Amino acid sequence: MTNLLEIYSSKVASGELLKDDAQEAVLPQFERIRTELQKPQKKAWFRKPAQEAVQGLYLWGGVGRGKSMLMDLFITSLNVPVRRVHFHAFMQEIHEAMHQARKNGVDDALQPVAKAVSDNVRLLAFDEMQITDITDAMIVGRLFEQLFNAGTVVVTTSNRVPTDLYKNGLNRQLFLPFIDLINQNMRVWELVSPNDYRQNRLSGNQVYFVQAGTEARTKIQEIWQDLSGGRADPLVLTVKGRQVQLPAYRNGVARASFFDLCSRMLGPGDYLAIASAVKVLILENIPRLSRHNFNEAKRFVTLIDALYEAKVRLICSAAADPEMLYVEGEGTFEFERTASRLREMQDAGWGQ
Repeated sequence: MTNLLEIYSSKVASGELLKDDAQEAVLPQFERIRTELQKPQKKAWFRKPAQEAVQGLYLWGGVGRGKSMLMDLFITSLNVPVRRVHFHAFMQEIHEAMHQARKNGVDDALQPVAKAVSDNVRLLAFDEMQITDITDAMIVGRLFEQLFNAGTVVVTTSNRVPTDLYKNGLNRQLFLPFIDLINQNMRVWELVSPNDYRQNRLSGNQVYFVQAGTEARTKIQEIWQDLSGGRADPLVLTVKGRQVQLPAYRNGVARASFFDLCSRMLGPGDYLAIASAVKVLILENIPRLSRHNFNEAKRFVTLIDALYEAKVRLICSAAADPEMLYVEGEGTFEFERTASRLREMQDAGWGQ
């Protein structure tokens, strides 16, 4: 059986990947898990003996270091039931499932929900583990304890070391046992690479396109293809009971139109959720703004503010240069700050 190092080496030899010592160093950790998962194992809803437990992997490091690429490499080599999902979306699914379980009158809504997850997968693979919501923080420890007890293996990427999860969060002392669970059930590995591949792909490239027929669409499609590999699924975020959908998402990169994000009834909380869930946003077809689409313009301003504060990399196509997008009607003065931010976000080093 070909191991992950051989798979990685073949992609380097073909020019598909650049050799990176830091990436290569973590491959034995993925291979360790893959080898263990190939062994026959009965699932059971009880704590397994320590010698039977398969330690997962918590892979953390800076943006663009190749964490998601390595996860892809690992997952495609497996032949066991696996689910890969953005951590934020997974937790929202858990909350919704618990809500439905409570309608059935169960005493502990979390137990049947965790069991349903464990019954259907052998490995959970998460993109971007981060905890910012107190409702997540208060249940994540119990949830993962039940998953680990049932033998579910967890592999996750994150930009934060475990001890920084939910840092300065409300009632954080109640969250701390979850950090202990991570350390007990997952090997923590920092991917220390000097290369920011995502930033390098964009460095020196145009990221703001004034629409000019098919040329802008072609260039944006090329950027999307490069960053996502052309593979994407919708990402649905639940914010205060409402669903916010990004039509295409892959490895921290999302793609949507102005209509998707600014012509719908979205608010500051929705845009904050989007900004916390993505590292790069491709936003297409920004129109000229005026009194005739004032509500859409206000939402656009709020969206840009959220992306700016979160240091999200923005790639967009628009009907005009930033300073000429909003030139008449109420709100033109306030839009000057947005235009300035759009200019700043075009800088090659933005988001670093």
